[in-house]
Amino acid sequence: MKISYRWLTEWVDTDLAAEEVAERFTLAGLEVDSVEPAAASLDGVVVGEIAAVEAHPDADRLSVCRVRGDTEERTIVCGAPNARVGLKAPLATLGTTLPGGMKIKPAKLRGVASSGMLCSEPELGLGEEAGGLMELPADAPVGTALSEFLELDDVVFEIDLTPNRADCLSVRGLARELAAIADCPLNEPEIPEVSPETQSRIAIDLQAPADCPCYVGRVIEGIDPTAETPLWIREKLRRAGIRSLGPVVDVTNFVLLELGQPMHAFDLDQVSGGIRVRRARSGDQITLLDGQEVSPDEDMLLIADHDDRPLAIGGIMGGLDSAVSDTTRDILLESAWFNPAVISGRARRMGLSTESAHRFERGVDPALQRRAIERATSLILDIAGGSPGPVVEECVEERVPVNTAVRLRLERVNRLLGTELRADEVGSILGRLGMAVRQEGEEFHVQASSARRDIEIEADLIEEVARIYGYDQLPVRRPGGRLTLRMSPESRLPERQMREQLAARGFQQIMSWSFVSLDALDALGMAAGAQPLANPLSRDMGVLRTSLLPGMLDVAGRNMRRQHHHFRLFECGACFRVENDTFVERERLGLLMLGAQRGEHFSGRGREVDFYDLKGEIEHLLERNSVAATIEFRPVSLPWLHPGQAAEVLLNGQSAGWMGQLHPALLDDLELGQPPFVAELDLLAISQRELPLHQDTGRFPAVRRDLALVVPDRHSAAEVLAIIKKEADKWLEKAVIFDQYRGEGIESGSRSLAIGLIFRDVSRTLEDREIDSVISRVVARLEEHLAAKLRG
Repeated sequence: MKISYRWLTEWVDTDLAAEEVAERFTLAGLEVDSVEPAAASLDGVVVGEIAAVEAHPDADRLSVCRVRGDTEERTIVCGAPNARVGLKAPLATLGTTLPGGMKIKPAKLRGVASSGMLCSEPELGLGEEAGGLMELPADAPVGTALSEFLELDDVVFEIDLTPNRADCLSVRGLARELAAIADCPLNEPEIPEVSPETQSRIAIDLQAPADCPCYVGRVIEGIDPTAETPLWIREKLRRAGIRSLGPVVDVTNFVLLELGQPMHAFDLDQVSGGIRVRRARSGDQITLLDGQEVSPDEDMLLIADHDDRPLAIGGIMGGLDSAVSDTTRDILLESAWFNPAVISGRARRMGLSTESAHRFERGVDPALQRRAIERATSLILDIAGGSPGPVVEECVEERVPVNTAVRLRLERVNRLLGTELRADEVGSILGRLGMAVRQEGEEFHVQASSARRDIEIEADLIEEVARIYGYDQLPVRRPGGRLTLRMSPESRLPERQMREQLAARGFQQIMSWSFVSLDALDALGMAAGAQPLANPLSRDMGVLRTSLLPGMLDVAGRNMRRQHHHFRLFECGACFRVENDTFVERERLGLLMLGAQRGEHFSGRGREVDFYDLKGEIEHLLERNSVAATIEFRPVSLPWLHPGQAAEVLLNGQSAGWMGQLHPALLDDLELGQPPFVAELDLLAISQRELPLHQDTGRFPAVRRDLALVVPDRHSAAEVLAIIKKEADKWLEKAVIFDQYRGEGIESGSRSLAIGLIFRDVSRTLEDREIDSVISRVVARLEEHLAAKLRG
């Protein structure tokens, strides 16, 4: 926000220089980014008055003017269309260097000598109106230095405010802050009520009281459309970085800067019946002041008339059709309080950035609307005349926010700040901030002013005491207490180590947004339990992700569009879900494989990655880290995975995630040319590992027996191995499937599995009869439970 030092001093009696004010603001948490002069040096530019105007003898578009200035009357050739007798305008005398670098010298223009220059606003760096000379008030004293007349010996502060300090987005708020910081008087001007001269009024219908509980309007009839904004208002606006657009708009901008209340003025002839405040509906369209035609989303607030024609998007921008023009004589002033939740993010969604939205989405003082109407009415009547009607106010009191009293303990203040402040010092600081303070011994009950929506708990008040007392005045002490080191259990695999292992296997880590589109989740069948955001950054980031898959697919799609077709991705991150009315957050590991299993090589043709490549990577990761569980892959049906290539990952019988090929039906919508293989695992479950234990390998030989079993396809290899390990007793050291066969000699619907069983006892050599007994028991159980048979 930009504001001038002189404007601030109109509200605050202070002896502090501008640089000191900037330092005090910064130390109090209102960071001043820059302190710049209000105007470039204008030495040699004075107030001039045109005493006579004659046509140039040799040029139709030039005039020869006799101009009174600082010491003498001089002849100046001028091409401005508004040059006329009696006009007072800036006069650059000989020897003056203008802000653009032009040096004023004696010159001849088409044969006529010219001794100086009459200036426009851009030539002096004082505005953008280049259509003629800068017109000064009729009472401007001739010969006075322009810098002195316009009080240009001023500086402009550019202040970077944090989002919680919306109360300082105005001269009023900054003046209150300066008065509290410097402990000096605040001269807040009286804003008297303007008595109505007519009974013209409009009806206000609040159809969305939760979004707009307070709306104030006033009709002013018969304003002068030819009136011009006074120079003192134009100068204040210019120093704040706002261009003059005519008296009515300038007044609403002036009130916005002065009081912090955004306002708008409608052409009354374009308002049918009255004002209706409602949510936007399907089919609503409006052309905004910047010429953009938009269809507001249904979560946006509309200001419409009683014919339901949209007039403005509430809190953001007015409509072009109902805007005040050069011919407008009757206007409707509006001043409202909008719930920040219904304004926040909406302007960005439409690519807009307005002063009104900037304030409304941070929170405007809910007690300011009527005062702003009175102030704007008074200024408009002074500038453009007119007859005001009564103020019409529609307010749903129970919806207007009210600050509640917050308890503050002196002992807590001194304990957190390390100070030894007395109760009267703390009370004085809070009082200077405009807060209502009730003291009971060393305890305070404090109610912040309506403008301070950020004061909610005791810590907020302690922060205010620290700011005003001065962060630089707080004592410097070493922190007390004792720190204890919490050791991570060895049985928990550090996430960093897992990331390094995946990177070593050729996976690249990605980090995607935790916010995703509800439509993206719904397309994958993952929308159940998604938590919507109260204030999303955009429509495409409306909910918290329930899975890492949407982010990985988005990254994969963008890489494929850049002609990268072979890659492996992984991501570690939190996923969120509402389960049984409880918000649950879980850390997950996502994997994605796409393209060739290995790069091109002269030794042989590569192949595309498949289901078993991804399964192998998961098995390698789990076995490499000695995961403390029995690992099993079981077929599963999930809407986002290929029906025949999907598995649930089980650890000790408990689900730890899923893996498989992305469903082919999703490829077109996601703009993926080929199906990726994806997996998502519970990070906590796969991080629990067995600690290494010493085990004697034994001096006695192992015995290996190979079995060829015909197993029905409906039973998985994991089921076969599970029965073998259960029945093979303590002697079984390892069981491995080393071959699979389908074809001649094997009945349809079955397959032959070749399984190697390795037996060993650490204390003796096993005998054949012992091994035969175990093998017989294993085969019997396999035949009983799985209908498996030894291959003949």
